[in-house]
Amino acid sequence: MSSTRTTADVALEAYRLGKRYGRRPSAALDDCSFRLPAGRVSALVGPNGAGKSTLLALAAGLLRPTSGTLTVLGGAPGEARDRVAYLSQDKPLHPQLTIAETLRLGAELNPGRWDAAHAASLVEQGSLDPATKIRRLSGGQRTRVALALALGKRPDLMLLDEPMADLDPLARHEMMGTLMADAAERGTTVLMSSHIVAELTDACDHLLLLGDGRIRLGGGIDDLLTAHSLVTGRGTPADLAPHTVVESRASGRGLTALIRRDGPVDSGWEVQEPSLEELLLAHLRAPGAPALITPGTAVSVEVTA
Repeated sequence: MSSTRTTADVALEAYRLGKRYGRRPSAALDDCSFRLPAGRVSALVGPNGAGKSTLLALAAGLLRPTSGTLTVLGGAPGEARDRVAYLSQDKPLHPQLTIAETLRLGAELNPGRWDAAHAASLVEQGSLDPATKIRRLSGGQRTRVALALALGKRPDLMLLDEPMADLDPLARHEMMGTLMADAAERGTTVLMSSHIVAELTDACDHLLLLGDGRIRLGGGIDDLLTAHSLVTGRGTPADLAPHTVVESRASGRGLTALIRRDGPVDSGWEVQEPSLEELLLAHLRAPGAPALITPGTAVSVEVTA
């Protein structure tokens, strides 16, 4: 594997990464290769069972790959644990501790990096009493405390597995704003799985779409959108040759298709750039569509004799 990029340019790099659980017939990840450039806020998207949680746990050093390699901040997963914050779906917190005790535990576990004032301010924004025990908090309140722990660590890489799923819309908007402001201020790299497309559209500038255990779409969101066109007309999919038709469906008396252009589109078609939601839905509905990984996200392989 060859690269002209330095480790400082890349937050995550997977090469033919695979993870299999026991004797299950299919692998959670299989021949998965990609780069996540440092400083990007990346959406990790895919259907249930695509391997999103597995990939995040591997990056956090909580699982070991079955095959391939994964580099995190220039080293093996777990080597840079003090620079990585990971928030899983179940957000495990000690139920018998108070919020204040939980934050003190965060300080003890992260000496030298802990920002007590920042963590406390995130709790205060939710009008939470620091003396309240974790077991008395609602799901959304526990999410706020868990995010305060993650952001109080001032990480270089944030790994978030459906972080806002149990927040109400207002709290989700506020916490996402806080997360994005922190990332912008410090240049934090964020990899976040979510099923809420509007959340991703407003927050993310990079996309990794997982399917069948590998990356099917990867790159800057603007680059991926520009590479596709949504076309509408009275033709058939065959009329769209030589373009790559990702998905086509009947639309009134005509046809609507998401394509990757190979030259100009015939004037008989109405052409527009797709939204992120249209791009994602088309690829999710067409799992057999050819993969597209942009140069900054692709892992180049050099074969030597």
